[in-house]
Amino acid sequence: QVQLVESGGGLVQAGGSLRLSCAASGRTFSSYAMGWFRQAPGKEREFVAAISWNGGKIYYVDSVKGRFTISRDNAKNTVYLQMNSLKPEDTAVYYCGVQLLSGLANADFGSWGQGTQVTVSS
Repeated sequence: QVQLVESGGGLVQAGGSLRLSCAASGRTFSSYAMGWFRQAPGKEREFVAAISWNGGKIYYVDSVKGRFTISRDNAKNTVYLQMNSLKPEDTAVYYCGVQLLSGLANADFGSWGQGTQVTVSS
C-alpha cells in the first residue's frame, strides 16, 4: 500500500507561485496514476489534476489549465504540482491521492495524504 505525504503549501499573494510535492512510500508508486485534489472551507474535495503512471496522460480541471502543471519523478517516488498565477479562489487544502478506479472523481482515488494548506491573499 502506498502512503503519501504532501508538502510545499503556504501563504502567497495573488499572482504568485508555489510548488507542491507529494512523496510516496512503497515500491509500487510507479504503477499508479496519481492525482491532486483540493478542498476549500465548506466545500467538497474537488479534482485538480491527474497524471498517468508514466506521465503520458495528464488531465486538469478547467479552472487551473494554463496555470498549474502536474509532473512526477518515479525515481524519487514523488508527484508535483507547480502552481503559477495563483488566485484567491485557489485557497484550499491540497491533497494527493492514488488512482484506484478509472475515473477522476474523488471516489476513484484513495490513500490520501494529510494535505497541505495553500492560502492566496488578494
